[in-house]
Amino acid sequence: MKILSVACAILFASAASADQITMKDGDRITGDIIKKDGDAVTVKSKNFGTVTLKWADVAAVKSDEPINVSLAAGKTLKANIETRDGQIQVGAQTVDPKDVVTLRNDSEQKIYERFLHPGLLDLWTVNGGLNLAGAKGNAQTFTLTTPINFVRASNTTRTTAYFNSIRSSATINGVNSQTAEAVRGGWAYNRNLTKKIFANAFNDYEYDKFQSLDLRVVIGGGAGYTVWSREASRLSVVGGIAWNREAFGASGSSAAFTRNSAEFYWGNDFNYKLNARTSLVEGFRMFNNLSNTGEYRMNADLGATTQLTKWLNWNIGLSERYLSDPVPGRKKSDFLYSTGVGFSWAR
Repeated sequence: MKILSVACAILFASAASADQITMKDGDRITGDIIKKDGDAVTVKSKNFGTVTLKWADVAAVKSDEPINVSLAAGKTLKANIETRDGQIQVGAQTVDPKDVVTLRNDSEQKIYERFLHPGLLDLWTVNGGLNLAGAKGNAQTFTLTTPINFVRASNTTRTTAYFNSIRSSATINGVNSQTAEAVRGGWAYNRNLTKKIFANAFNDYEYDKFQSLDLRVVIGGGAGYTVWSREASRLSVVGGIAWNREAFGASGSSAAFTRNSAEFYWGNDFNYKLNARTSLVEGFRMFNNLSNTGEYRMNADLGATTQLTKWLNWNIGLSERYLSDPVPGRKKSDFLYSTGVGFSWAR
C-alpha cells in the first residue's frame, strides 16, 4: 500500500506540475510551454512530443512555473500565467491575450539573449570544402576548388562572407598549360532598422586570369526588405549604390587599363532548408553602370549543403559572373562550379 501511495503521489505531482493549454475546440494539451513567437505557440507535450499551435485557437493557458513574458507595451516579466475570464493573469498584472508578444521558457530565453547580445566569436556558421579532381594517362589534368562560406546571424544583424577559387591545369603530349584560374571573395553586413527593413553594406573582390582581370574591387551600400523570415526559409531583396574599380592586364592587341564606375545594384538573398540535412542558399545581384549607361554586370550564386555527419558535408556550388563589356577577345560569361566533401562548424 505504501508503494502504491508513493507511486500515486508521484503521478499526481507530475500531472500537477505540467503546463496546460486548452484549445477553443475543447482539446487540452499538457506538457511544457517552450515558446510563443508571432502567431504560434510551441509546447512539448507528454503524449504527442513537440507540437506547434495557433495562438488564435487557444482558449486558456496556464503555466505551473514562472515563464518569461514580453508584452506589447515593451515590458518584460517573469511570472506564472493563467487565463481568467478571457484575460491572461501575468503575475499581478492582467493583460489581453493579443498583447502577449512572446512567451519563453528559461532555455529559450537564454538562446534569445545570446542572439540579442552575442560575443564577437558567437553565432558563426562556417561551411567549406577542398575539392580535387584529376586524370592521369594520355592526358594529365588537375583541378582544385575551395568554396568557403561564413554566416553570423543575430536578432539585429546578419554578417556573411565568402571565398571561392578554382585552379586547373592540363598536360597533353608533354605541354602543360593552365585552363582556369580565378578567385572570388567578399563580405556583406545587414543591420535591422525595423522588423522588415535593414541597412546593407558589402565589399567584393575578384581576380580572373583568363578574363585578363587583375583585380576588381567593389564597395557599396543601400537598404533591404525582408519579404519573409521563417524557421525553414528566408527571402530578402536589396538595392543601393556601389563603386567599382576594375584593373585589366594586357591581352592580345589590348593594352592594360583601369576603369572606375558608379553602379546601381539590386538583387535578392534566399535560403531554404529542404529537410533536416539539406540546405539551399541563393544570391543574385545586378549592377547597372551609372557612369556608362547601358553596360552592366551580373553575379549569381547558388549552393547546396547536405549534412553527412555532425561536421562532414556534401557541397555543391555554382557561381556565375557576367560582364557586358569585357576585354576585347574575351567572353562575357565566366561560370564556376564545384562539388565534393566539405566541413561545417558552428558556434
